[in-house]
Amino acid sequence: MISARVNVSISAPNSRAWVEVRLAAVVENARTVARTAGTRLLPIVKANAYGLGAVAVARALEAVEPWGYGVATVEEGAELRAAGISRPILVLLPAWPARFGEYRAARLTPVFDHPDALQAWDDGPFHLEIDTGMSRGGIRWDEIDRVAAAVERPGFEGAFTQLHSSECADASVTQQLERYYTALTRLPRQPALRHVANSAAALTDPRCALDLVRPGIYLYGGTPGGAIVPGRAVASIHARVVSVRRVHAGDPVSYNARWRATRDTTIATLGIGYADGVPVTLGPDGHGQVRIHDTPCPIVGTVTMDLTLVDVGERTVAPGDVATLLGAEGEPGVTLADLVRASGLPPRGILTGLGLRLPRVYA
Repeated sequence: MISARVNVSISAPNSRAWVEVRLAAVVENARTVARTAGTRLLPIVKANAYGLGAVAVARALEAVEPWGYGVATVEEGAELRAAGISRPILVLLPAWPARFGEYRAARLTPVFDHPDALQAWDDGPFHLEIDTGMSRGGIRWDEIDRVAAAVERPGFEGAFTQLHSSECADASVTQQLERYYTALTRLPRQPALRHVANSAAALTDPRCALDLVRPGIYLYGGTPGGAIVPGRAVASIHARVVSVRRVHAGDPVSYNARWRATRDTTIATLGIGYADGVPVTLGPDGHGQVRIHDTPCPIVGTVTMDLTLVDVGERTVAPGDVATLLGAEGEPGVTLADLVRASGLPPRGILTGLGLRLPRVYA
């Protein structure tokens, strides 16, 4: 997990590389989801808000008055509480008694998918996860009777399921909804909060807009399949040129000589590498590119831990110049969709892969 305590005191003018985060764009994307779904939000800020800073993002999202926030772990929830977030915080990983004290101390809402753990909880609200086909977590929809007795207690607040193919044009969402509602009818009491929709379902399928929706990647600039309104770009990634050298035709560049210059050219070395989240799949064959002085330049050679090499041709480039690896809205540069195509990684993987060493600069 990338900690929200990433150093944000380093100013961009002095840093070798940094991430710019536009919090106003996060808020606007959240408003789009709320307006489209017509119900309250449970924004997912796990994995340090997809790598962009959970505390900063949650504080910004207070403007849309969400029901609460979704995290993956107790540690993530405790960090939000320590930062002053007072709304409900739902910890999505299944809870077990060994950590109940930490849930209580940070006033976190647990999720259960096993009758033994649920039976041991007697202190405050909880949600039940129902497995309708993801086969990852939750109690199976057709085994819901195993927890029926335990949910008769007053703390039973919510029940949800995870959609496995909400971006696919198939019948899976219909099947999962049918299983979800079947499971609910077999419970002795109904939850006050029902939620099934991730970003894609919240934006495209009104059947999934129940009491809450759980937007994730759309908040951070990713547009899931089928979304009518593209999300606003939130993050941009920049790195400085730290070295420039002339190479001749046939010269090898970077580890294992996986790329050789086909002509005399200039190679610029950027102060960012895979330890900072640059996908190694962007090299060595020119699949990826950056922009320097508003001009696209291909990434060449193997991406290394701290450095990335680009072919700038005959352009004049000097140490200190800024390369844009991911451009913000309205800026020339590579879009998140471009990075997805070039790297083969999903947008979630790109953003959550941003390394600890990159300062986040908030606008």
